[in-house]
Amino acid sequence: MSNHAMSFESTQTGVAPEGWTATLTGSGDSKWTVESDETAPSKSKVLKQSGQATYPLLLKNDTSIKDGFVEVKFKAIAGSQDRAAGIVWRAKDANNYYVMRANALEDNVVLYKTVNGVRSPLDIVGRKGGYGADVKVPANTWHSLRIDFRGSRFGVSFKGKQLFEVEDSTFTDAGKVGLWTKADSVTLFDEVTYGDAK
Repeated sequence: MSNHAMSFESTQTGVAPEGWTATLTGSGDSKWTVESDETAPSKSKVLKQSGQATYPLLLKNDTSIKDGFVEVKFKAIAGSQDRAAGIVWRAKDANNYYVMRANALEDNVVLYKTVNGVRSPLDIVGRKGGYGADVKVPANTWHSLRIDFRGSRFGVSFKGKQLFEVEDSTFTDAGKVGLWTKADSVTLFDEVTYGDAK
């Protein structure tokens, strides 16, 4: 297992972090910047998404992971339409990827596939229908979100506890990992960790 742990301490504020590509799915303008924040789990800087787009997206350059994990700490700050924080994996491009997100307005965690720019929720293993898992996601609080993916099986964890698993084989190849929000969400991220499952 090769792990990469990233904070944004060494990045200048007001700009997107080096080694990442700021993009979006759909229309609008995403705005990913590193900002100073005394509440940062890492120390003093966080990554902030404050633009408005269908789905703001930040992809990590030079990542190609088929089986592995991604974990991130996030804090939902604002948003009247949405307050979302998401992890992306096996991304081919800005329109094709898996995403798992927590939402502080809806108080739930849902896993989706985005195919040619169209997002659709995936069923939880052992349950027909429904929409992700209901779980309290208080705003203005740091939480941890993690996805473990191997083959067609994906395990979703929130605050260190596994919530559910999803099975899907839309995207089977290695791809990029990234971060994601929705609509007018203003979301902070910190301490991104990802790696291969060997």
